[in-house]
Amino acid sequence: MKSYNIAVIIAGIDESYQNEILNGIEKFASERPITLATFVSFSGTMNNHSHDTGELNIFNLPDFRLFDAAILLTNTIDYTPIVTKILNGIKAAAIPAINIDRDIPGFFSICIDNSMAMRRIAEHFIQKHKFKTINYISGPTDNPESTDRLNSFLQVMRENNLPIEEERIFFGDFRAGSGKQAIHEFLSSDLEMPEAIICANDVMAISAMNALTLAGYEIPKDIAVSGFDNTYSARNYPTELTSVERPLELSGKLACEILYNHLNGIPQERCTMLECGPHFTESCGCTNVTFGDLDSFKNLNYNNFIKFEQSSDYLSLINRMSCELVECDSFAEYINSLKPFITEIQAEEFYLCICDDWTIDSSKKGEPTQNDFKKFTIDGYTNNILVPLAYKNGIFTKCPSFSSKEILPELFEPSEKSRSYYFIPLHFRERCLGYMAIMNSRFPLDSSMFQTWCVNISNTLENIRKIIYLDEMINKLDRLYTVDTLSGIYNRNGFVKNTTSPYNNCVDKKLPVMLMFLDMDGLKHINDTLGHHSGDDAIRDLAEAMRKSCTGREVFCRFGGDEFIVFGAEYTDVDAQALTNRIQENIKYINENYQNPYTLSASIGYHITRPDPGIDIFQLVTIADNIMYVEKKKKKMSRYLKT
Repeated sequence: MKSYNIAVIIAGIDESYQNEILNGIEKFASERPITLATFVSFSGTMNNHSHDTGELNIFNLPDFRLFDAAILLTNTIDYTPIVTKILNGIKAAAIPAINIDRDIPGFFSICIDNSMAMRRIAEHFIQKHKFKTINYISGPTDNPESTDRLNSFLQVMRENNLPIEEERIFFGDFRAGSGKQAIHEFLSSDLEMPEAIICANDVMAISAMNALTLAGYEIPKDIAVSGFDNTYSARNYPTELTSVERPLELSGKLACEILYNHLNGIPQERCTMLECGPHFTESCGCTNVTFGDLDSFKNLNYNNFIKFEQSSDYLSLINRMSCELVECDSFAEYINSLKPFITEIQAEEFYLCICDDWTIDSSKKGEPTQNDFKKFTIDGYTNNILVPLAYKNGIFTKCPSFSSKEILPELFEPSEKSRSYYFIPLHFRERCLGYMAIMNSRFPLDSSMFQTWCVNISNTLENIRKIIYLDEMINKLDRLYTVDTLSGIYNRNGFVKNTTSPYNNCVDKKLPVMLMFLDMDGLKHINDTLGHHSGDDAIRDLAEAMRKSCTGREVFCRFGGDEFIVFGAEYTDVDAQALTNRIQENIKYINENYQNPYTLSASIGYHITRPDPGIDIFQLVTIADNIMYVEKKKKKMSRYLKT
């Protein structure tokens, strides 16, 4: 059988609606040679624009031309420009795609009649229960489902001659926080609390019921409530929620099935309408929930216990991982600390995919500039992706870097078995760090804390990035403190820092040390005749001669002006004379091969001794300086300009 790669675009998989649809998609795909690549965003949950930018960036990753088909839940993405970009990308790729709960011309779709379903809920509240003051909690204004449900509610209100007051309508985002916020605004309003509240989905309805209960209201005695979708949470809430019953899992299964049949040449209807209808129960005052038998009750109890156990296990995982990762001081330590926690999510494969600009390039020559620290990706991903952590076939393995256009190595290779990948963004605010790929794990769908786990990894990775940044800045400051900016070799501070330990060791063990003093000949004459820029060049040339000559364990520096010093541990007179000769030979080489308008020259003196305790190294430098001066006086001063 031919294998297929299907992209799934979705946001907020921790919500019941998305979760049940994904379960349906995976159930159909699990029995066929289908590779699912699900691109997941948790945008809109933090009420933070920068965070949402980082989350939504994951939808820039897929190149739809590489896929055979796509399943879209664009109604879960509350940012129109991204939705438009996704749709345009699929159209340009010319692959079949199906939208769930949104009918878009040119695409397959699976929908329900939102207007009729909401009409039946509203009419039931008004005609059956005689409610006259009804508040409404809506979804986003730019969401077609949300708009259809709201318009249907308003139409029923008009048909029954009931007043429509703007303050009684709250516009949310289909997430739990909106339900709580809506109740807060209703309680703060000058209007009396309503007899009933109709919600555009179950998530907001359950949150609203929690808020009402905390405020002292009984449901449905004081205020009736309804939702939409009849999710697991709605069915099993202590006060069972009146809702619209719809086959969410079937929606996912059919979406995958329609595309699979189409790819195999079996004609499919462009639009599939699924039946849905109201489920009237406790929260509107219709019926009390009943169980068919004791076994049903035990089964529900067991399922809830399992969910609680899983939540406890995942909470422990997140807490342990957070404590472990936040203590890491290096990237290597971070990766090693992360490994055991990856095995706990029971994935067949896991990949930590990092943008190659996620931190500054420490391999770059020269001092890091401010631009190195500011440069990072926001829109899309770097062409080169690094994989510092890869888990496959039960072991952690090395994975070479690859192009982000590939998304993941081997993703598009034919596979006889079903594979389900989740791609989750790694970012800090809008700064893109990379993404994670998780294959064949129930963790993303079974854990309500999957988002927290993902955020935890992103934040701790950013913490490591900051540590690397600070280390680089400290190193830069250290270099500024210890390196002479003109010559590029150590200054006096660098000399002290790097000679203290070997000098003290020689003192303790009564080993010989050598201090050499160099003084450039004729620097004033060069400066006065050719200018200070030539004098600076001469200083750099002499530093280069020393750099080429000191090839052992010597420590050398520019002592100041035209003076240089060298320290050597366990040096003999033969060693010191050999070093002197190398320096003079390298000076000669510079004079013969560099096109300088001056002749480089230096006077050299050295002192070798076994220092007693309490003798400061600079006391030996002074002795070497005096010896050098004697040598300098022996020289007959000559012109230092080439004739």
